[in-house]
Amino acid sequence: MRIAIATVQVPFIRGGADNHTTGLANFLCELGHEVEIISMPFRFSPVSEVLRSMKIWESENFGNMNGYSIDLVICLQFPSFYLKHDHKIAWIIHQYRPVYELWNTSFSKTLSHNNEGEMLREEIIKSDNISLKQCKKILANSKTVAARLWRFNNIRSIPLYHPPKLTTHFYNEPAQPYIFYPSRLESLKRQELLIKAMSFVESPITAILAGDGGRRKDLQSLIEQLYLNQRVRLIGRITDAELLGFYAHCLGIFFGAYDEDYGYITLEAMLAAKPVIICTDSGEPLEFVVTGQTGLVVEPEPEAIAQAIDQLYFNQKAAAEMGKAGLERYQSLNISWENVVQKLLY
Repeated sequence: MRIAIATVQVPFIRGGADNHTTGLANFLCELGHEVEIISMPFRFSPVSEVLRSMKIWESENFGNMNGYSIDLVICLQFPSFYLKHDHKIAWIIHQYRPVYELWNTSFSKTLSHNNEGEMLREEIIKSDNISLKQCKKILANSKTVAARLWRFNNIRSIPLYHPPKLTTHFYNEPAQPYIFYPSRLESLKRQELLIKAMSFVESPITAILAGDGGRRKDLQSLIEQLYLNQRVRLIGRITDAELLGFYAHCLGIFFGAYDEDYGYITLEAMLAAKPVIICTDSGEPLEFVVTGQTGLVVEPEPEAIAQAIDQLYFNQKAAAEMGKAGLERYQSLNISWENVVQKLLY
């Protein structure tokens, strides 16, 4: 079958969406399908650029590509599902979040407090409703995303999990005294919660934050303001081998993102048999972490996070048992590309 995967690219920013796209494409190729990833650059602002991207995708007809017919189009990200094709399906990673669940929050206050933002919100919701209802099948990459589609668009979708990039490579080693948090440095990931928590941690433990992003300078300044240079390290981008090593040797993982769509970090921690600390408003990770069994769920407050870190340190046997339970839970969920393709294509 000739399959096109339609998505968008944010130049110089790589994350879960990129791993999602390439993982799907690679597995479909392994099954003998002819696969092409078709993407266009996307700009989050200004409003005129978002609207321009919507219009471009609306104008795209994938019915014929230079004489080649495409049997199936799988649309992943806003606004790629605006394209035209008789056999398009949507597997939604997320919609344009600033006009949906982030509207009127601190993560979207600039957009939600002006007339231009109101206009964009109305246009996106209307266009999403029209284009998604043209799809032959609608899936979501998590229960959280599926719930948003139903809440805001009255559109039903099937949650479909997929595995992280390095699924078969994770391993476990005895714990060393550090908490690990690998993620892009951006406001929704809330690295500042972990940094502030380290001011309250009583155990002799450090925090290692991997990744890069627009908030690196702000976070480094916060570390210096709190005199935490000896307890918190920003180590920037790391290789896959380094990532696996940091997971394997840590005491536990912190993942404090706000209303996360899916959350590879939680799954990666489970694959490495490490306990995960998440927050009560962390979104999809709440589907995976059972507090006291596979990790700890706490309020998004530095003091509460500090107490959870100390709990892991002062009872490391229980922490290790939570990690083992997390691995067992992951293995019970049938998260595989084989399952993904079965749901997408049949």
